[in-house]
Amino acid sequence: MESFALAEGGRRLLTVKELTRYVKGLLDADPLLRSVWVQGEISNFKWHHSGHIYFTLKDETSQVKVVMFRSYANRLRFRPENGMQVIVQGNVTVYERDGVYQLYAAAMEPFGLGALHLEFEQLKRRLAAEGLFDDALKRPLPRLPRAVGLVTAPTGAAIRDMITVSCRRFPGVRLVLAPALVQGPGAAESLIRALGLVARVPEVDVVIIGRGGGSLEDLWAFNDERLARAIRACPVPVVSAVGHETDFTIADFAADLRAPTPSAAAELVVPSRSELQGVVDGLRIRLATAARRAVERRRSPEGRLQQDRQRLDDLARRLEYLGGSLLAARRRELGGLAGRLEALSPLAVLARGYAIARTGDGCVVKEAASLQVGDRLDVLLHKGSVRCQVEEIHPETGEATT
Repeated sequence: MESFALAEGGRRLLTVKELTRYVKGLLDADPLLRSVWVQGEISNFKWHHSGHIYFTLKDETSQVKVVMFRSYANRLRFRPENGMQVIVQGNVTVYERDGVYQLYAAAMEPFGLGALHLEFEQLKRRLAAEGLFDDALKRPLPRLPRAVGLVTAPTGAAIRDMITVSCRRFPGVRLVLAPALVQGPGAAESLIRALGLVARVPEVDVVIIGRGGGSLEDLWAFNDERLARAIRACPVPVVSAVGHETDFTIADFAADLRAPTPSAAAELVVPSRSELQGVVDGLRIRLATAARRAVERRRSPEGRLQQDRQRLDDLARRLEYLGGSLLAARRRELGGLAGRLEALSPLAVLARGYAIARTGDGCVVKEAASLQVGDRLDVLLHKGSVRCQVEEIHPETGEATT
């Protein structure tokens, strides 16, 4: 313990520095405060460009300043935010310059929510806001891939299931395995490296990346941000098949398609040979039928001649029908005209008892005054004619006596 100077009257006199160091010594010597766990709400959070973290931890009535240096901050599995309830572990001491006590944090975890789960949700929200999971970026799977890339552990149930299903659906399918670590330290880097290698194989048209089920910690490599970006940057479509049907990872959201299990991924990627054979057989039958019909139409003059003859007969019958109808109409029209003409004919007038008188030079006599006594007339009757001589003329009555 430091010695302090005595002032007048025997009083102990301390400088500010001495007092601060004394209090700091008391705090540093307290075993409880050397490693204490404190729960509270984060406020005034600041992540300094140096990498250090500064914030205030508070509850309903009190607050304490907290500092977490970069070496500890880099170990966090989540990103602290204002308003978040956390538990902080560290030691309590005095910051001599300001004369305040602070909590120097060495570890921190969310209160009431696992750190891994929180980190997963935060990364998911951030990448979604960036547009990395947009449906517009999703690419369709090839219908008949030349080769399928597999990024997974070289042993285990996942690779066996994918090989079994693929060979059952399409015997002889080409599978290209890019072995990778799927959990533990360095797993994310191993997956990224394997994905890059298999995507460069010329005939690989689609890649399945995945593993079998496990805990959140076991699957954590597939929640790596770098892997999500590598999946989106892959030149061919990527199918994510991580864990069981209820397991979701960041890789699932970044991939072009998520499969609930590795077996389901193989079902989705590898086509069924029997189904394709059925389609091919159906197309072959349709093609042969169409070709046969085309040949028959082009190379069978007898059949075509028969069709032409039938068409000619149809046209002849139609012409005959139209000709008969037209002739009947013309006959009816001619009959009407003949009736009208007969009504106007002089012969019809003669038939009613009238006669036509003509002079010797053939002029028709219309008026009695145009004649002279002694003129000779030819009178045309309905049947026959007579020659007469004018004896009297009556111009007024039109009566003449012969």
